[in-house]
Amino acid sequence: MRFSLIAVTGLLCVLTAINSPIANGQENLRPQLFGETDKILQAAKEKNAHLYSPRNFEQGMEAYQDAEDAFKRGRDLQDIRALLTEAGAQFQKAMEGVSLGELTFAAVMNARNDAISADAPKFVPELWATAETQFRSAGYDLEDGDVNDAKAKAGEAEGIYRSAELEAIKGNYLGPARDLLQKAEDLDVESDAPRTLENASKLTAQVEDLLKSNRYDTDEARQLAQEAKIEAQHAINLHERIAAFATSGGTLEDLLLQYETYLANVAKALDMSPRFDSGAGAMAEAMTAEIEKRDATAVKNDQTIKHHEQEIANLKQQVASMESRLGNLTQAERELKRRIDIQKRQEETFAEVSAMFTKQEGMVLRDGDKGIIRLYGLTFPVGKNTIEPKFFGLLTKVQDAVRKFGKCQISVEGHTDSRGSDTQNLRLSETRAQAVAEYLRANMGGSIPIVAQGFGEGRPVASNDAESGRAKNRRIDIVIVPEWAVK
Repeated sequence: MRFSLIAVTGLLCVLTAINSPIANGQENLRPQLFGETDKILQAAKEKNAHLYSPRNFEQGMEAYQDAEDAFKRGRDLQDIRALLTEAGAQFQKAMEGVSLGELTFAAVMNARNDAISADAPKFVPELWATAETQFRSAGYDLEDGDVNDAKAKAGEAEGIYRSAELEAIKGNYLGPARDLLQKAEDLDVESDAPRTLENASKLTAQVEDLLKSNRYDTDEARQLAQEAKIEAQHAINLHERIAAFATSGGTLEDLLLQYETYLANVAKALDMSPRFDSGAGAMAEAMTAEIEKRDATAVKNDQTIKHHEQEIANLKQQVASMESRLGNLTQAERELKRRIDIQKRQEETFAEVSAMFTKQEGMVLRDGDKGIIRLYGLTFPVGKNTIEPKFFGLLTKVQDAVRKFGKCQISVEGHTDSRGSDTQNLRLSETRAQAVAEYLRANMGGSIPIVAQGFGEGRPVASNDAESGRAKNRRIDIVIVPEWAVK
């Protein structure tokens, strides 16, 4: 009897294994079993059936998940099919309520979509969850045929979604500023920088007011939020610097001198001599005037460049028109085409040569057809014309640059700053120019005519009031005159 019971038990295990898709290696049956239901589920999700008919959709998901669990456990296929049939029926039933849901819940769905666009689930997860719960409750009422209650709850959900959207927008724009304001409060920044901190708080409040009045016009709010963040960080920086200054035992004079140093650095970059005998404000006004002057010059230069570019474009158009006439060019037209080709070669050459020198070594300028290599990086011992070995590499680069212009003539021009007598400066500039010219002749084989000339302090390119300007005036200019017109 005992043997028979064991045999029967074993037989049952075998039979169970036969009906198990996993045991039989039939896991590839899943697409066949679940395929049709998966299609219905996907269609239901795309139509938002889980929102418009939540109970039916949830019941369908319960049956679907039970089917998945049964399949993983290797249960009977008939049971799995039955569960999937039930799931599909519930999904189908949920979709039948979509049309009514779309009509009843149009406003709340718009609010929900706007909240999603504002990243409400990320910024205000609790408020988002409340809105979702209220919307689901409205869906239950609609399924039960209670349209009035469904509309009422949907209206409440809409309000919550809108609140979540607004708070999410605030979090998105004002989050960094609020974090810094909280940090400022923790550091007691108000004791040292009350006005700056108050300005940051006012800007933050302005952003909130703007978003409340029109959350969909965020350009101004975004800009003000950035300003609020900057001001909050500004207040914290002031607090830290004031605290450090107090700890160091510095005086008010030390503080003012430190800020004058900052202004002096800017003045030097503008080749101006920093003077504070009339106060920092006067120096700042002088620098502002210089910058405005340079801006005006830059605008004028841009206009000139655009004018020349337009002239070039017109000339190119004329050349293209002439070339289309099967090469029947008159002498004048051939001359025009040659000029265009020369101009193109000039542009390419100047671009290549400019790229050869760093800002510290010098800069390449263009004066009509002439090219000027202004060697700021080539310096001489005080009062001497000796070329030190450390500058041989720079002069080799000059030679390579000159060769790119092809057949040409070179004039080496020496210049000094205004210190010293006019006579001494003129003589020094001449001897330095001659030294560079002789070096180039010796290393270029005499194939290019090279002359030297000194101008002393007569042709400054920067103000001699500041050391940075004087350094620029103490220079060697390599003036290159290419024979562009050679046919």
